[in-house]
Amino acid sequence: MAKLAVLASGNGSNFQALADAIIADGRHSVVLLACDKAEAYALERAKNLGVPTVLVSYKGRPRPEAEAQLHDALTAAGADIVALAGFMRILSANFVHQWAGRLVNVHPSILPAWPGAHAIERAYEAGEPELGVTVHYVDAGMDTGPIIGQVRVPRGQTLDDTEALIHKAEHSLYPRLVLELLNRV
Repeated sequence: MAKLAVLASGNGSNFQALADAIIADGRHSVVLLACDKAEAYALERAKNLGVPTVLVSYKGRPRPEAEAQLHDALTAAGADIVALAGFMRILSANFVHQWAGRLVNVHPSILPAWPGAHAIERAYEAGEPELGVTVHYVDAGMDTGPIIGQVRVPRGQTLDDTEALIHKAEHSLYPRLVLELLNRV
């Protein structure tokens, strides 16, 4: 049985999708949700699922100190794979190196197009006829790691419609690919 840890900063819908899929599958476990914001709804989702949590605040402290706490929590939980699910922090090259090959992210675009924040909005406003979702390994760059899988999503009638389609695709693709990674551990 492999162990997944998830890093999140906000609502936690991707965390929920991952946890639901892993619980339903029954072969692996979600051992930790690490969050950098005390007000993040992801913490409530974890509590409802019985997943242990840790709050790793970056406020008023150097990033290496916060990342050391994060690394220690992931190690103590025995995480085999670490999935970023709306974790709105840039991780240092040192942290990424420590988790190389075991650190994955979901991004709401067909990378390499539209890396970084607000990808859906930027792609929609640029008139892209087709958007999508990418799951990739995390490296020291901004959404530049090796791609694990992608799915294309047609443009919706409105930005809100498009965002809903993208999130639906994320909630399908990400759990499927993370389960595949866990099965290889």
